[in-house]
Amino acid sequence: MANEEPKETGNGRNQDITKFLIMTLASIVIMFIVFAGVNYVVMENLISQKMSNLPTTGEELEESEEEGDEIQKGIIVDLGDFILNLCDENQKKYLKVNVAIEVTKKETDFSQEATPEKGGHGGHGEAAPAAVDPLEAIKKEMDQYKPAIRDAVITNLSSKTSSELATAAGKELAKEQITNDINSILGGEREVLRVSFGQFIIQ
Repeated sequence: MANEEPKETGNGRNQDITKFLIMTLASIVIMFIVFAGVNYVVMENLISQKMSNLPTTGEELEESEEEGDEIQKGIIVDLGDFILNLCDENQKKYLKVNVAIEVTKKETDFSQEATPEKGGHGGHGEAAPAAVDPLEAIKKEMDQYKPAIRDAVITNLSSKTSSELATAAGKELAKEQITNDINSILGGEREVLRVSFGQFIIQ
């Protein structure tokens, strides 16, 4: 009988240790589940807040696209072809390029179309004037600036070397400088949105 008591005590201790381990594991699992749930809720809230700041409706997206289109659209003016010498020292090189610019519109550009005037009774009135094409009027307006604009393009590009204009970065820098030069010529009447190079050959 005396020898059986320690066995019962050992079994009791083993059961206590087992219960402790089970409780510990259960607590860890519960804490992990709670942590995962809280993390999910927090992340869901952050994502929903970021999404709410974006234009999600179709109308908002269309409005933003329309605003972008209004800013970007302009009137194309072809400056023609240029053949000019480049600024290379060791070897003589020349550039052949077609240049076009896109300038902003004015509010009055398309509101000045002449409407035919009605003649008198029986067709004895004065002849009605022909309607004015707004694009033709704009081209005529830009024609007065063309000599100065072409000179600015020639001055800018002829000051470059072939290696400078051979890279995309060099072309973009030239376009930016030409844009600034032309804007100073236009004096605020219109603004250059972009400069485009068509045929671009260095020889």
